[in-house]
Amino acid sequence: MLKKERHAYIINQINLHNKVLSSDLSLLLKVSEDTVRRDLNELSEKGKLLKVHGGALSKSFHFPYEQIDIYAQESKREIAKKAISLISEGMIVLTGGGTTMLEMARLIPDNLKATIFTISPLVALELAEREFLTVILVGGQLNKNSQVIMGSKTVRELSEIRVDLCFLGANGIDINEGITDSDWEVVQVKKAMIKSAARTVIMCIGEKLNSAQKMKVCSFNEIDFLITDLKSSNHKVQEYRGQVKVL
Repeated sequence: MLKKERHAYIINQINLHNKVLSSDLSLLLKVSEDTVRRDLNELSEKGKLLKVHGGALSKSFHFPYEQIDIYAQESKREIAKKAISLISEGMIVLTGGGTTMLEMARLIPDNLKATIFTISPLVALELAEREFLTVILVGGQLNKNSQVIMGSKTVRELSEIRVDLCFLGANGIDINEGITDSDWEVVQVKKAMIKSAARTVIMCIGEKLNSAQKMKVCSFNEIDFLITDLKSSNHKVQEYRGQVKVL
């Protein structure tokens, strides 16, 4: 594979999953980790991604307030609109982080009265603009890469709350593998979030369907809704209808 093709592949993976690991890219691209590191350094110098130890992050995921090339932003807004339709007056809601969750926070009506717990400081700040919302940031250690709260304290606090709806993003979603992620701490927090909720909503762009990461978050029998930007007639969506309610 030519360097130009490798770079295009890396950017695509960054856009879809928000982060990449050098070790995984080495296996997928069938090149050495030294080659991958050089590729990541070049892409970082061009401002295409944010280089971190062991891999790289999406700049739009890490700095969402700067609105730097948010990938599939219109699709994420469409998902956010569908998600908001599930929130009723007086509900207690829990959200994860990420650019899709921020789009949802920005679209929540000013007159909605609800209580929203979140593990994302950025989501909390966006929601704080709404006069009638009670916004509670779940405690714990801030993960500087993902910009969300993580760790054992977070899991413990989540075990003490009960919410009507939990909104989560998905790093990987597959009909056989369920909901997956590549980060152990993220998986533990997501598991705790699901346990705290009466109903769970997974939000992801259609491009992530039929992709899987290394660590399992949950099976489809633990979630209630799947929201994508795809039309209901899309063949990729049809595959999931027997597993979960798709919006």
